[in-house]
Amino acid sequence: MSPRIGVLVMAYGTPGSRDEIEPYYTRIRHGRPPTPEQLADLVRRYEAIGGISPLAERTRAQVQGLDDVLEERAPGEFDVRFGSKYTEPSIEETVASFLDDGITTIVGLTLTPHSASLGSGEYLERARTALGDKGTLLAIREWYDTQGFSELLATRVLNARAKLPENTQDDALVIFSAHSLPEKILAQGDPYPDQLQDSADRIAAVANLDRYEIAWQSAGRTPDPWIGPDILEVIGGLPERGIRAVVVCPVGFVADHLEVLYDVDVEAMGVAASSGVALTRTASLNDDKEFMNVLATKVLEVAANR
Repeated sequence: MSPRIGVLVMAYGTPGSRDEIEPYYTRIRHGRPPTPEQLADLVRRYEAIGGISPLAERTRAQVQGLDDVLEERAPGEFDVRFGSKYTEPSIEETVASFLDDGITTIVGLTLTPHSASLGSGEYLERARTALGDKGTLLAIREWYDTQGFSELLATRVLNARAKLPENTQDDALVIFSAHSLPEKILAQGDPYPDQLQDSADRIAAVANLDRYEIAWQSAGRTPDPWIGPDILEVIGGLPERGIRAVVVCPVGFVADHLEVLYDVDVEAMGVAASSGVALTRTASLNDDKEFMNVLATKVLEVAANR
């Protein structure tokens, strides 16, 4: 067995080309092909951000960036690899590759800051099932409270606010957003909404914010009710509250992809413009080295306490 510890970095995945959009959409719908209208709508959204999402490239850079930082901080101790929920390599394939190389202790890290049964919980369960009794999974369920994360986003919030018209900056509202999930998780006591609020409170404390709130975005198109309030409705209602400017911090997302580049930069920006509200958003974390150090801190902490 290898003395090295594996780090399984997990994310949703994204189509890598126009031809991959339909099979990808079918996969995330659990084998049910999208209707022509659903497919056309998704293609339209991708075209609005340049034809395809940059998420695959961003995720590769994050995995490499984490590997580089861990090698700096703990030379020779970690082996960092990627496993995807809906694209290749899958979570299961990457776990198998670790075992093939004799690596039986694996840190499971999902590229989402908060814990949710339909989010990090599903990723970690797949990794645990794939590993079986052949090794040990050190599961990181959430990492939003890791040292340095709030400070990193607080700086981004203040930088974004500084881009608003000068006469609106002091009164601007900051909205912290994350991907909505079906309301049914609330009855199950899921920690996701409380963790989002805790994130907002922590970042606001560092940035010394007076006006901030949380909203939800990117809800699925299903008959089930999803957690609200929806960010588009919140932004559309700002004028009647006397608010002329807003900073959006998509705290639940760590890279540029469709939910940021379209749902915020196109949809939310469009609602703000039509409502007469100035809007800026925080820069995505992507593979910023400070962010990589935050993730490395969490990995090192979990590995040390195994």
